[in-house]
Amino acid sequence: MTALLQQAWQVGDVIGPLTAGPVSRTTIALFAGGSGDHNEIHLDVEQARAAGMDDVFAQGMLSMAYLGRLLTDAFGPTALRSFTTRFTAITPVDARPVCTGEVTAVEDGIATLDLTVELSDGTPTLMGTARVSLEGSTL
Repeated sequence: MTALLQQAWQVGDVIGPLTAGPVSRTTIALFAGGSGDHNEIHLDVEQARAAGMDDVFAQGMLSMAYLGRLLTDAFGPTALRSFTTRFTAITPVDARPVCTGEVTAVEDGIATLDLTVELSDGTPTLMGTARVSLEGSTL
């Protein structure tokens, strides 16, 4: 990454896409170990089916982690000031989530972005917002 001084981020600028995946069963299991989210609905097919699902699916926080990577890749690891999300759909096994962000405001050296994670069919699985410092942001 190259530091950009006084990057001229403007409303409408887009970061991404960052394409993750495919989200395999191994990915889900490794994320469970790293995050401590061992909810069986993500790890055990029978538990997922008992809950009315066809199969296990990725933890929502995995998609949030992908968005975090999108933000730190674009703005650097110390730029993040706030980051909120809401989960809107599940991420199934073998999905390739696509993360994007769009600048919606720039004020006093802080950019506000709308964030989205979508599946290949366009289904949004996660939506959110972030505020990042533009001081020394990177690409």
